[in-house]
Amino acid sequence: MRYLVIAPQPFFTPRGTPFSVYYRTLVLSELDAEIDLLTYGEGRDPDIPNVRIYRGPRFAWLGHVKTGPSMLKLFLDMFIAARTVGLLIRHRYDVVHAHEEAVFFCRFLKPIFRFKLVYDMHSSLAQQLTNFNYTESRFIHYIFKKLEASSINAADAVITICPDLADYVSEIVTDPSKHFLIENSIFEPVKLKGDESRREVQESSNGATDLPVDRYCFVYAGTLESYQGIDLLIRSFGNVIRRRPDSFLLIVGGTAPQVEKYRRLAQEEGLENHCLFTGTVPQRLAHLYMRSASALLSPRTEGTNTPLKIYQQLASGIPLVATNIFSHTQVLNDDVAFLAGPEPEAFGAAMIAAMSDDSAAKLKAENAIRLYEKEYSRESYVKKLTTILNGLR
Repeated sequence: MRYLVIAPQPFFTPRGTPFSVYYRTLVLSELDAEIDLLTYGEGRDPDIPNVRIYRGPRFAWLGHVKTGPSMLKLFLDMFIAARTVGLLIRHRYDVVHAHEEAVFFCRFLKPIFRFKLVYDMHSSLAQQLTNFNYTESRFIHYIFKKLEASSINAADAVITICPDLADYVSEIVTDPSKHFLIENSIFEPVKLKGDESRREVQESSNGATDLPVDRYCFVYAGTLESYQGIDLLIRSFGNVIRRRPDSFLLIVGGTAPQVEKYRRLAQEEGLENHCLFTGTVPQRLAHLYMRSASALLSPRTEGTNTPLKIYQQLASGIPLVATNIFSHTQVLNDDVAFLAGPEPEAFGAAMIAAMSDDSAAKLKAENAIRLYEKEYSRESYVKKLTTILNGLR
């Protein structure tokens, strides 16, 4: 089966990695799909068998592509659309697998080039306009909603990545049998092309900071965007350290300005000797820090999509402390994690509970592994994608 994957986003940059696109493409290649991958010019190439990579122009002088809607993304998407047409003219694809806004132009190319269309929907683009405060224009919101609904119903298969988004699509799709919920639940090491990138990972791993062995170590690993609740985490840990000075907090990830911002907040809370920021590190080093943790953290305060890291935390065998917002409780419950409200007092109390009750922490971690293996394992992920491919043949 000849497959064109279109992912309009930076692919493997120091500011972020599109893990969901990588793992989707990796598994499709393992299922004997012959894949061409089209993405933005910014970033590095993944090393995936049976995948040829095409990129749009870089335009480095325009800056880096950021999360959410932007004029830069709209500009770059015009080149992705043009390159898509060129590839469709040169090759005959059985399936076009469009991530996010790429479906908007693929929806109109489908009847011309007669391919099967998969809409890989990681979020509602109409909702993103509101969530990122991009525009208040009712007309633009209306156009996006109509285009999104049209694309959902024009696609031969629609993939959503969390229950909340699945519920949203279920209210729109006219043929429920073509709608599939596939959580972004696998997290094996990413492979990049070129010896240089592999050397960087090895050198960074060799330079890892050792966590204190005589203290209970909480570890957060992820981006430091505002919705991740890092301010909540730091204030919560301020409450923890006043009661349990034998604890330690490691925060992995974030750009230099973000790290500096939250380091100042940690200093205000008197955490200089109890908290460490690493900034952005390679994936393997982040995994190393997580495996060294006494407890893992997900203090997110906003959003409805389930964070990718939740599935890795479930499978880790390490106790998890998380906020009880809907973004988490679509997957988590009190049997598998210490859940608390997104307030410093409540979240701090949950962190202390994880430290203080070894038997409860062990039981929750064991339950978490069982939940992951039953609902979110690689085997389950592959089975769902295989079902989609079989339906498209």
